Amino acid sequence: MIFSFINPSEEDVKNASEHGILNYYAAKASINPQLEAPSVPLGTETIYHETLNRYGPHVALMAISDLQGVLQSFFVGLLNAKRVLEIGSFTGSSAIYFANALKRNGVSPGPDANDNMPVVGLDISEEFASIARNNFDRAGVSGYINIIVGDARENLAKLEGQQFEVIFIDADKPSYKIYYDTILEKNLLSKGGLIIVDNTALWKTVDYLNKPVDNAETEAISKMPLDNVSVKQLGRALHDFNEYIRNDPRTEVVMFPIFTGISFVRILDNV
Repeated sequence: MIFSFINPSEEDVKNASEHGILNYYAAKASINPQLEAPSVPLGTETIYHETLNRYGPHVALMAISDLQGVLQSFFVGLLNAKRVLEIGSFTGSSAIYFANALKRNGVSPGPDANDNMPVVGLDISEEFASIARNNFDRAGVSGYINIIVGDARENLAKLEGQQFEVIFIDADKPSYKIYYDTILEKNLLSKGGLIIVDNTALWKTVDYLNKPVDNAETEAISKMPLDNVSVKQLGRALHDFNEYIRNDPRTEVVMFPIFTGISFVRILDNV
């Protein structure tokens, strides 16, 4: 969410905390300038600043950071992924990273034999989808990505019959459990694939450490208009989701305490 990780100014470095310096160093150490498809795609920092100027900092922070983009691209390469699904595309930064990583895996642009694109994004907003498509054009990856606009809970189920090696969940937090269950029930994740879930320790989530789940409250929150959901309620919904996948016999999960919490989930072989 801080796009100066890659090229911090002298003032940034001077004023950074110890943790901030670690972020700058980690970002620098993660960039390979010799890659044909660069670690940090051209234009992602511009996307952030354009979003910041148009919508303000609260909305701009919804984008992934460059360091997170590099991390997620690494897993796309590690799995030799051919297709990626993201739930929540926003202005397109994460999809650009995924498309760039697929390029390094030798994936060609355009639909496959089944008329499916390498990257499929689901988003509720036609406004943001339009911005994302323009950003894909500028980044030279529009041939890799298809954005489907509408209720992701419905559109996700319609993808039954397709599979993806990497699935990224970064949409409305109260619906995370629905997305997760749909992915497993519709068999959308390829064998040996990876689900990446963003913001799993966002804001008030950690306040619920060692607290029991409240399925009734979480169910009620999931049915509320998102604008009416408080920060505390988001924390409750995320905590209950984290507890749900932690106790799910179908999967194994590891949460990393980086960014605002990022969880990596795999389906167990005996499922």
